[in-house]
Amino acid sequence: MDNNDNVDLREKKNVINMQKLLAPLALIIIYAFFSLFGRNFFSFTTLVNILDSSYYIGFIAIGVTFVIITGGIDLSCGTVMMCSAIIGGTAYKSWGWPMWLSLILILCVGTAFGFLNGILISRLGLPPFIATLGTQMISLGTGSIVSNVRSATFPARGASDSWFKSIFKFITEGNDSIPTGAIVLFLTAFIAYLLLNRTKMGRYIFAIGSNKDAARLSGVDVQKWEMMAYVVGGFTAGMGGIAFAAVYTTVMPAQGAGFELYAIAGAVIGGTSLSGGAGSVLGTLIGVYIMSVLRSGLPSMDLQAQYQTFFTGVVVIGAVMLDIYRNKKAFEVKIQTPADQFRETALHNLDMLRQRLAKESVPGEKVKIEEEIRTIKIDMKKNYKKMKKEEKELKAQLALEEKEFEMTVKDEES
Repeated sequence: MDNNDNVDLREKKNVINMQKLLAPLALIIIYAFFSLFGRNFFSFTTLVNILDSSYYIGFIAIGVTFVIITGGIDLSCGTVMMCSAIIGGTAYKSWGWPMWLSLILILCVGTAFGFLNGILISRLGLPPFIATLGTQMISLGTGSIVSNVRSATFPARGASDSWFKSIFKFITEGNDSIPTGAIVLFLTAFIAYLLLNRTKMGRYIFAIGSNKDAARLSGVDVQKWEMMAYVVGGFTAGMGGIAFAAVYTTVMPAQGAGFELYAIAGAVIGGTSLSGGAGSVLGTLIGVYIMSVLRSGLPSMDLQAQYQTFFTGVVVIGAVMLDIYRNKKAFEVKIQTPADQFRETALHNLDMLRQRLAKESVPGEKVKIEEEIRTIKIDMKKNYKKMKKEEKELKAQLALEEKEFEMTVKDEES
């Protein structure tokens, strides 16, 4: 890279690296805060409850991450998850289907809704907000129609067909709970990570979110891969439905509205940009756990339900504001002054000299290089400070002249 380049790429890289640390740091701080000040928060039971409440949100958040990276949005993931679960529960309880087939039906229903979203958005050109809002209402109604507005009850733990519950929570003989569903969630996240970062589909999804027109002109089948993102979202909604049934047993009709906000907020907190083209599955998981810790931590502070809703809304707004700030910093171009260019050149020369010093074996040459390094450091410190002062004075002078010019124009107009 040319030393006279006016874009400070080093500072931009540091900003991006700091952004990646924000979500993990926030998770640690929030958990530590509730552990210190919350009532009975720091316990294994609370940790299990946090993990249990993260499964279904975690699954739909992974799917939402794919969708948001394309520049879209999915408002239907929560209701699709519950619709899939209640249809699967109805198939088991009322239609006499075996449990394994009912679970497959849950996945199929979720995937079908994802396919419908993909068709409406990628093929028919509907705005994602409107299309998924309509699908949200359709899924709410479908679940109620199929179940005849009755709740679906999955078999309780210990029953003959409750084997799938142990996948998400294993109960030992000593009645201790082991949140094995975390392994399933992490495995799903790992597969999603591979899809996003190691496959053609992932590359095309990022390309579509970055610039859809450029991706199309590059030969990418935008319609196909945009639809695939929504299909993945539907499939993970089905997985969320299975996780919800495993943890909570009873599924009520017309549920799920609002879950999508937790999923979207978790994805955004984790670094997925609402403008598309950037996102991380690992970051999404961290964002989901932040939301789960808040849901478990606020009651430990003896806050009533309305306050919990209030603070959750604050976090959602904060997540969007964080995304705006992140995008602003990521695409910010900083113009270097002559002083900054001088300092950048000096730092580059110092790096080169340090590399030479590390490879040099002759004592006399080492002394020369060390002396040259000291000279450059002294010169850089002296001249950089001087140049910065001159630039500051020049800036103040230009501002004064601009102000005088504006006053002159106003006097002439009056």
